[in-house]
Amino acid sequence: MSQRTSTTGRLEADRLASSSEAAGGGGGVAMTAMVADYYAGKNVLITGGTGFMGKVLVEKLLRSCPGVKALYLLVRPKASQSVEQRLSDMVKGKLFARVREEDPDFHQKIIAVSSELTQPGLALSPQDVEMLCGCINIVFHCAATIRFDAPLKQALQLNVIATMQLLGLARKMQHLEAFIHVSTAYANCQLHHIDEVIYPPPVEPTKLIDSLSWMEDSIVEDITPRLIGDRPNTYTYTKALAEYAVQQEQEHLHIGIIRPSIVGASWQEPFPGWIDNFNGPSGVFIAAGKGLLRTMRANNNAVADLIPVDVVINLTLSAGWYTAVHRPKTAMVYNCTTGGINPFHWGEIEYHVMNTFKTNPLEQAFRRPNANITSNYLINQYWMLVSHRCPAFLYDMYLRLSGQKPTMMRIFNRLHKAIGLLEYFSNQDWEWKSDNMSMLLNQLTVEDRKTFNFDVRQLNWPEYIENYCIGTKKYVLNEEMSDIPVAQKHLRKLRNIRYTFNTLLLIFIWRVFIARSQMAHNIWYFVSVVGEPIVTSACTLYSYCSEHLQQFLPLQRLKWDYGQT
Repeated sequence: MSQRTSTTGRLEADRLASSSEAAGGGGGVAMTAMVADYYAGKNVLITGGTGFMGKVLVEKLLRSCPGVKALYLLVRPKASQSVEQRLSDMVKGKLFARVREEDPDFHQKIIAVSSELTQPGLALSPQDVEMLCGCINIVFHCAATIRFDAPLKQALQLNVIATMQLLGLARKMQHLEAFIHVSTAYANCQLHHIDEVIYPPPVEPTKLIDSLSWMEDSIVEDITPRLIGDRPNTYTYTKALAEYAVQQEQEHLHIGIIRPSIVGASWQEPFPGWIDNFNGPSGVFIAAGKGLLRTMRANNNAVADLIPVDVVINLTLSAGWYTAVHRPKTAMVYNCTTGGINPFHWGEIEYHVMNTFKTNPLEQAFRRPNANITSNYLINQYWMLVSHRCPAFLYDMYLRLSGQKPTMMRIFNRLHKAIGLLEYFSNQDWEWKSDNMSMLLNQLTVEDRKTFNFDVRQLNWPEYIENYCIGTKKYVLNEEMSDIPVAQKHLRKLRNIRYTFNTLLLIFIWRVFIARSQMAHNIWYFVSVVGEPIVTSACTLYSYCSEHLQQFLPLQRLKWDYGQT
């Protein structure tokens, strides 16, 4: 039933699109902007506005839709900061540098509304409820817990109950034109092929909420694996329930659902490589660049379905415009992914991440960047022992002997937990259908396609991964690019230490275990006497090939960059 209604909505949207083009007012023919013009004079409500995606949404609206009237952000007050102080600190960040130059008074359009999503009624005051119901034109619901291992009750509260309460508030809004819900492409990850439809939920959300309300946390923890079934975690499970809850309001609201895959650093806007957190691949990249991460369990040939955050936001704003203007009768779903359009694989990501961090190293690296990806569980466990736990143990022993507090083993335990949560997504492929995303792109004018670009066919992956890695250095770790020579010198020092250690280890093994055996003497004789001509010939052949095949290297590099190898 859900699949049929969602498909009907897509067909209706296509019909409206065709009629719009026939009338000469849409498609890719017109040159004038439509999306930015729609947001002019509008009041927008945003949840999760202080989070990673929410901040990019706020910045993009203010910069590319300068006519927007006001942005109302639901913000949770902290013990040490008011909601106004939190917003003030947010808009002072590097992310808002461009909009700050273009409009120094842009912050006056941002209105903080004190709210707590875990509380009844979202902890909104009666005055704020009345204000929001009387002025809001469009809602972007971005707030959610992104912890994969969050307890089920907590994930249910933030991802489902808060969404249901926000929908109840939206039904009271007198001038609401669109409700856009940000979900995840992995809400139905138990399936291999995922269409742009809302699938039947694993359980009725209200029944689950009522059942868990009286249970002790320990009981809920015990039954969680049975409840989530073949889904990997509570995050994907509750996001599927939230989609169903949103769909139930499609008779009363005009709804769009955005399903991004693994959201990463910005591609183009407001500048390449912007990122502000350690979540997801960012933490993995940083750990690899620091030399902490030496092995990771992933399928080299599996598609790494990363999606730049600015692509997600451009699609979200375009979907808001389309939903408000065309008013589809059923919820429209947009799978915002790259794997089916412009695929890139985990093995390729490993190559480009390592190359980038060797050229632009992070400061004070623990070891030289040199991570390896394997899909074999036993091999991965071996390398974790040899390359992670043993060095961490030795370093902590050194810290204890020098009177310092041991920390490295704890860091590696946290790292293993983080990459363990990603293994489910890095070892398999999914097929996402993206017809609605393509349809929406075709509905934009030429100018809107430039301003709100979400055409991932244009994404150059090697360049994006390089900017992503440099972005973690500049914006997450706050390291200066001018300090790269010092960091490179540190890497050379680490290389010399490794060579010295390996040489001493080899001498030790030789003297203790090998030198006393007759077989070892025979091997040494073969290598030094018989093997010399072979080594000489091999070196000569290598020199010849290097000299005569140099002309083909640019071609091979080009093939690698475009994923043709």
